[in-house]
Amino acid sequence: MAKAKKKTRIHKENERLRARYAALPEDTLEIIDGLIDRAAYMRITLDDMEEDIDENGRVEMFSQSEHQEPYERERPVVKQYIQMSRNYQSIVKQLDDKLPKPKEPETGGDDFDEFAAGRDD
Repeated sequence: MAKAKKKTRIHKENERLRARYAALPEDTLEIIDGLIDRAAYMRITLDDMEEDIDENGRVEMFSQSEHQEPYERERPVVKQYIQMSRNYQSIVKQLDDKLPKPKEPETGGDDFDEFAAGRDD
């Protein structure tokens, strides 16, 4: 049941991302198709990991054996979360780089530089 729910969430995220990049040319969409799939999966997995970290904390008591004093260590999910978060950010940057750059508005300026230069200090 949980896997089916996660697949549904991934599918919805995939659709959201595809809508964001829908204006791109078809040949570009074919190139980034796999990136969109990966980004959707990572986003949902990161949400799940985040929930786990919030519920169970970033550290846990750990011991190699019964005879060793337990010590605090970072939970493995935290390391996985950090790495996946970096990878997700990299993919989103790659996707966003494919979007057309917004045009800079043509303005004559707001005369602030002239105002600042004319001040007597």
